[in-house]
Amino acid sequence: MDDCLFCKIYRGEIPSEILHKDDHCFAIKDINPVSPVHLLIIPGVHVTYLQSFEVEDFRILNSMYKVATELAVREGISESGYRLVINQKRDSGQQVPHLHLHLIGGHNLAGIG
Repeated sequence: MDDCLFCKIYRGEIPSEILHKDDHCFAIKDINPVSPVHLLIIPGVHVTYLQSFEVEDFRILNSMYKVATELAVREGISESGYRLVINQKRDSGQQVPHLHLHLIGGHNLAGIG
């Protein structure tokens, strides 16, 4: 999608520190973190919601979760624990209409969500 913020970052049209990039997804820091570690893992193709996924698209989710676990190790939160969240639509708090996975950790998350 031409005007999508995440698509523009993926294409290099908007500068951002890319923490990971492969054929399926990329990862960046959340600009409004709720925790010391708050990263976004985002599909490289524009997908708005999980409901729009076709069966073959679920390989993208598999890749996103694999990248999230690798980033958790790299960020030093894999042993203490972390949260993975996908918000869907307005009532969930989804702010950018492009599917993305939040990796949140770095402190006790018991009081969040």
